[in-house]
Amino acid sequence: MERINSSGLIHDMEEVPATEVSESQLELAHPASFIQEIVNSEPEDGLTKVEADTFMSPGSLRAARLAAGANASATESVLSGKNQRAFCAIRPPGHHAEIAQAMGFCLFNNVAIAAETALQHKDINRVAILDFDVHHCNGTVDIFKDRDEVLVCSSFQEDFYPYRYLEFTNEHIINTPLAAGSTGSAFRKKVERDWVPALLSHKPDFIFISAGFDAHRDDPLGQLSLLEEDYIWVTRLIVDIANDLSRGQLVSTLEGGYDLAALANCVEAHVQVLVDG
Repeated sequence: MERINSSGLIHDMEEVPATEVSESQLELAHPASFIQEIVNSEPEDGLTKVEADTFMSPGSLRAARLAAGANASATESVLSGKNQRAFCAIRPPGHHAEIAQAMGFCLFNNVAIAAETALQHKDINRVAILDFDVHHCNGTVDIFKDRDEVLVCSSFQEDFYPYRYLEFTNEHIINTPLAAGSTGSAFRKKVERDWVPALLSHKPDFIFISAGFDAHRDDPLGQLSLLEEDYIWVTRLIVDIANDLSRGQLVSTLEGGYDLAALANCVEAHVQVLVDG
């Protein structure tokens, strides 16, 4: 947010404070029993270990509800025609959260809740979720693996966390693994090879981006070597496809990205393309 503010981009956007997600919106993607389990896991002080890589502290539940709520309200705003594109500057991320399992810093699956929100709308029959995080979106796949109205395209470092659904295939689940050390050239070639034909065939009414920036060369958690120019390229590609197929309707949500300088640079570059349209 400091970078977006200092860049001047904020003057070209409407900044909307997040509101907490409703129970009914959460239940579009997760069973009530799992939601209650997360609610009960928040400690009064200190840390609670939810699973191997995921902890909660006081305030974690509200943060997760705000992250999911931002996605739901951004989607509703685009559906209403008030906005054409939105970016959700949120944490915690969500794409590792499975139907009833918190994982990988994720409590609720933000983009899945957004996609389900869109599918409640009478004019939305098919959606696409495009995920370029360094990690595979196992949670998003788990939720939509049998839902052919939801196209899920995921690029990720192969043989890498979360070690789930990495080889799962279905006509509407498109996996694009990248070898450790891959640069933007390999990323671009494989996205054009895998994602573009799938999108043209699926013809989504609404497109969602799980925008993880931990495939950047400087990120400490992955071993891919993307640069800001690669994120500009893929965002431009997605915006152009949304303009052609989805009346420009697009919501992007922040997933990973753990080098703060690289994260700020990439978010600024990504949002600039969304603003330019």
